Amino acid sequence: MNIFKKIIKNKIKSYKIYEDNNNIAILDKYPVNYGHTLIIPKNISTGYIFNINIKKYISLMKFSYKIAKLLKKTIKCKKISLSVIGLEINYVHIHLIPINKIDDLNFKKKIKISNKKLKILLNNIKNNIS
Repeated sequence: MNIFKKIIKNKIKSYKIYEDNNNIAILDKYPVNYGHTLIIPKNISTGYIFNINIKKYISLMKFSYKIAKLLKKTIKCKKISLSVIGLEINYVHIHLIPINKIDDLNFKKKIKISNKKLKILLNNIKNNIS
């Protein structure tokens, strides 16, 4: 069982922003930028986004849209970037990353953020859910 399936089944602690029947949004514990969020579909059996059926794809994108709007409302940044990579963990997932410049998307340079700051950020984001 990979780490995302363990998170979905609540076997690993995560900083869960929001979830619905099909998807979950969590703060990345090893972010490339402050507010880096992962969108994980709950019932996927592939590591490649273009192998999922169109209904699940649309659900994932609508969910990502909702969370991106929430992040933008909470975090001061120019844009929320959307990236789909899936090389480190072979499970479909989307990265939503607040950015101000292109260098904010360097996946080789992860930032350190304390559990305390992650909890504060999580609470700030949840306070903006309407």
